[in-house]
Order: sequence, then structure tokens, then C-alpha cells
Amino acid sequence: MDGVTSTAEETNGINNHDAVAKIQKVEGQVQAGDVEYRVYSSRWFILFVFCFLNLSNAMMWLTFAPISDHTAEFYKVTFDQVNWLSLVFMIVSIPLGVAATWLLDTLGLRPGVILAAWLNLVGAIIRLISAIPSIPEPARFPVVITGQTLTALAQPFILEAPAKLAQLWFAENQRATANMIGSMSNPIGLLLANVISPAIVKSKADFLNVLGVYCAPAGVGVLLATFGICSSVPPSPPTASAAATSETFWQGIKKIVRNLQYWILFLIFGIGLGLFNTLATILEQVLCPRGYDNVSIAHFVNLHNCISCQLTILSPYLVCLFMPVTKQWQRLFTGRLVLDQFLQLSLHGSWYKNIKQEMN
Repeated sequence: MDGVTSTAEETNGINNHDAVAKIQKVEGQVQAGDVEYRVYSSRWFILFVFCFLNLSNAMMWLTFAPISDHTAEFYKVTFDQVNWLSLVFMIVSIPLGVAATWLLDTLGLRPGVILAAWLNLVGAIIRLISAIPSIPEPARFPVVITGQTLTALAQPFILEAPAKLAQLWFAENQRATANMIGSMSNPIGLLLANVISPAIVKSKADFLNVLGVYCAPAGVGVLLATFGICSSVPPSPPTASAAATSETFWQGIKKIVRNLQYWILFLIFGIGLGLFNTLATILEQVLCPRGYDNVSIAHFVNLHNCISCQLTILSPYLVCLFMPVTKQWQRLFTGRLVLDQFLQLSLHGSWYKNIKQEMN
């Protein structure tokens, strides 16, 4: 009996040891265990590529808004049709945003960013073709709206990638900073578009030049994305959370749909973003009939976007600076969001009041 008991105890001991080993192996993927956590210097280059693509795509979006009068004259269309060159970005982002998130989550960052880079470049080339003198005038606007739509298709992949990139490549204390850097490149691109387009386009003959200029960063972005990014994930994860297997895409969708706080943020952020996009799109058209020349309008638009970009860069930086110290993630984020929306509503309220007084 003692021999049987001893054998049974040894067997149980072996089984328990195997069970503990399995638990340690599983926990190693989530905590520390046998997984080596490491960050790679190449993560900054990958972040630079995403920033460059984000900047280039933002320039594509706002190419025509600062020069809407010249655009309407060159393409022989109305201002409402010119606005579609900007609105197409918002319309495309609604259905494609979900698809882009699924692709980035399922196939990885590299396929998503390469697809976005090529869509951005092909769209830029098609836009350039619309300005070739040999193109018949009735065909110019359909060609340019086709190119603009392709660049709009690239936007969801680019805008939604920084958070995924920060999770997979950066240490926990660097994620907020990486996400901030990746996100702020978009308003910088808007600022550059408001500088470049009015500076180059003085007449209809300049459209070929300005659209050619915008092709250059799109081409560089394709080279950087195609040959510079070799993997969607690093060889070794930077943190335990990056090593853990995340829930599926549709499981995440089900969770956020039932989350009331998400819908509150969705509503507040959506209103602020809508106000900003509206102002960026039609500001030149509003000021031009009120006696402002194109140069003055360009300076005002550039000043507005410069201030907006500075606030966009400064506020996330301050939040990222105080987050690790205070640990008040929710309060800092909520405070920054409320401040942003207050400034947006104040600006648009003042703008609407002045226009209404002029009309009366």
C-alpha cells in the first residue's frame, strides 16, 4: 500500500508540476514568465512613417479648401461641388472606418499601412492627371473627385493606426507619447495645405504645379511604407499586454456598443470634430464675399489653423506629461476634451454672430 501510495503521490506531483508549468507558461504571455519583453529602436522609424503618411493624407484632404474660388473656376463647377472634394473624406470614413479597424486588427499594421500608402499615391496621381491641359474640361472634375475619393479611402487606415502601433511596439510609459505624436501629424498636414495651396495657386495655370507638389510626399510615403516597414509586430513584445492575446474585433464592438461612456465621448468628440471640419472646409468661401481678398483670407486661415495646430500639439503633450505623475487618466482626458469643445463652440458662436450681424 505504501508503494502504491508513494507512486500515486509521485504521479500527482508530476501532474501538479505539469499543471504549474502550463500555468506559468500561460502567465508568461501575460505577465513575465518565460517571455522576454523588449523594445526596439526601429519603433521610432515606424512611427515616423505613420506620421509622414498622416501628414501627406491630411494635405490631400485640404488641398482645395483654401483655394476654392480658383478650384471652382478651373474645374468649371460650383462651390457646392468644390465642397465635395472635402466632404468625400467624411463620407468614406463612416463605412470604411469599421473595415479599416477590422483589417488592422486581423491582418496587422503592415498590410494596412502599405494599402493606405498606395491608395494615397494613386489618388494623388489621378488628381494630377485632372490638371493636364489635354484633359477635356467636362472630364476634369470627375477625374479629380475620383482621385480625391481614393485618397479618402486611405484616411481610416492611417488615422486608426497610431493606437495600435503604440500598443504593439512601445513600452507602457511611452504609449501615450507615441499616440500623441502619431495623431498630431494630421493637423500639421492641414496647416501645410493651407500654406502651400494659396502660395502656389495664383491662377488656373498653377493647378498642375500644386497637384504635382502634393504627389511628392505621397510617393515618398509609399517607399517608406513598402520597403521600410518589414513586420506588423516586433520579434519580442514590449510589454505583457502586447504579448497577450486580445479579444476578437466583434467582441470589442459588442462591448463598446453597450458602453454609455463611450457614446458620451463619441457624441462630444464628434460635435467638436464636425465643427472644426466645417470651418476648415468653407471658411474661405464665407470670407471671400465679404470683401476679403485671397491673400487676407489665406493669412487668416493659416492663422486659425496654426493656432489650432499649436493647441492640438500642446494639450496632448501636457496631458501626456502629467498622466504618469498624477495617474488621473480620466480626469485629465475629460478636462482636455471639455476645454477643446468649449474653445470650438466659442469660436463658431462668435463667427456665426458676426456673420448674422453683417447680414442684418
